[in-house]
Parts: sequence; structure tokens; C-alpha cells
Amino acid sequence: MPYKHIPVMLSEVVRFLNCIPGKTYVDCTLGGSGHALAIVEKIIPGGLLIGIDQDKDAILNAKKALRPHELNVRLFHENFVNLPDILSQINIDAVDGILLDLGVSFYQLELSGRGFSFKKDEPLDMRMNINSQVKAEDLVNGMDEEGLKKIFKQYGEERRAKQIAHNIVKARKLKKICSASQLAQIVCDAVPKKSLFTQKIHPATRVFMALRIAVNRELEVLDSFMQKAVNFLRPKGRLCIISFHSLEDRIVKHRIKALEGRCICPPDFPKCVCNPKRVVRSLTTKVLRPTEEEIAVNPMARSAKLRACEKI
Repeated sequence: MPYKHIPVMLSEVVRFLNCIPGKTYVDCTLGGSGHALAIVEKIIPGGLLIGIDQDKDAILNAKKALRPHELNVRLFHENFVNLPDILSQINIDAVDGILLDLGVSFYQLELSGRGFSFKKDEPLDMRMNINSQVKAEDLVNGMDEEGLKKIFKQYGEERRAKQIAHNIVKARKLKKICSASQLAQIVCDAVPKKSLFTQKIHPATRVFMALRIAVNRELEVLDSFMQKAVNFLRPKGRLCIISFHSLEDRIVKHRIKALEGRCICPPDFPKCVCNPKRVVRSLTTKVLRPTEEEIAVNPMARSAKLRACEKI
């Protein structure tokens, strides 16, 4: 099945990564390989692109999409949090640029068959890496009501988290919840009828996002990655990150702020205890968003936020 996806903020990514022939770059989230292809075309001859994705389908697609430049590409079916191990495997200490696109691809939503979309009658899976053990189905059917409520509220910022969690527990006593469409209907039933027609987004949007984040441990992985990624950049090397969720962007913003040498202590602390040291300079004073023209062509880009920094 073809891997369909339109890369978000492509020109901005290439510009902020400062792609130069002969240099080494890492695309930590290959997806449809749109960003990867644009990068490798800028770094030849002599450059190296290291492509990573935990979704095996993305790796298979990348092998095809990047075949014309296969001598300049190394692909790894891994989670980007394991970047240190990957670089060690190929005897590279540091690189000139790192890209992280945290969005879900069109392929995963529409064609993967893993229940990422509430619009599909698919198994309730939601694993980016099909070798992972925990599925969304396991959480929905095995977690207690308080645990589900916490996931929906914390990761999805869902204001009806309590009622939705209660309805899920009630429904699974009658029948195991196994499909995306089944879960979506349970969520919709927890929403007052009048709200179904006034909400700007589908009632199940935040619940599905929260479950995906929990299944793939996305926030924990991002936080861990952000704490060490800059260590693998050469001086003047660049880190470019595209997030789609306020919690993701908060992690990225907070870490870049710390790396800039700015205090990140809570405002009520009487004095600074974080001992900040300046390691990077921010390239994006304010978060960048896609243009209206891009959103018109690719509506999936509407929530994208780009931040970039350069190692000193």
C-alpha cells in the first residue's frame, strides 16, 4: 500500500537545518520521507543522511523513496530516543543537523490499519512500532477508570475525561472494546447531544490523541531525547523540531530555553538553582507556524509549530 504523506513546513526545515553538501544530518522521524529527500538532495555530493523511524512501514517506504541516493543514506528501524546508540553503531560522534517531526502521517491515519483514526473501523492498536507490547486496546480494556481519566485529561486535555472514562468502563463490562469505531461511538455517547453539533472538532479527537501518546510514550521519549540531543551536534550544528501538541511544544520550548542559559526554575523560587549554561542560540525567537497557503494545500499542517536552535 503506498505511503502517502505531505511533509510539513518543508522549505522552513531545509532553511533552518542549513543543509550543506558533504555534511551529516539526521531525520529522526522519516514518515513519508519528504523531508529526508529534500535534505539528501541538498547535501550531495559527499553528505550523509541518517534516517530513523520506529514504524517499519516508513522504513520500507524510505528504501524506495531514497533509492536514487542510497549511497548517501543509512536507515534504522528504531525509536529516535536511541540516537546515541545508532550513531555509535556507525562510528559517528556528532552531526551537523537533527530534524524531529512529531506529527502522525497521513499513511498512519488513513492506510496503516492500526486504529489511529476515529473515522475507521479498525483494530484498536495505535502502536507506531508494531513490535511494542502495549496496544490501545490493552489500555482501554485493562486500565481502571481513574487511570483512563488521567490519560484523557493529561495527554488529551479533554474536559469530559471523567465521564468518558466512566462510559468506557461501563461499556467494556458488556463487551470488550476492540475497534476504533467502537471506542469513538462510546466517546460520542458521553457528549451532550447539543455539543455534538457545536464542537469544532470530532468529540473523539482528544481521546484518540491521548491514547496514542500513552501507547507510544511520546512525551517521555521526547523529554529524554531533548535532554541529550544537543550533545550530538557539532559546533554550529542545528536542531529543528516540529510539534503538533501543546504538551510537546512545551517540552521543546522549555529545553531550548534551558540550553540558551536562561533560568527555568519555578517563578516562586527565591533564587535560581538550575545553574543554566548557554549551549545553543535560538533561531526562532517566536514559534513558527505554516503559512495559510500551506494549510490550504495540506490541512494536516494547521497545528504544526516549528522551533530551531544552533549549538554554539
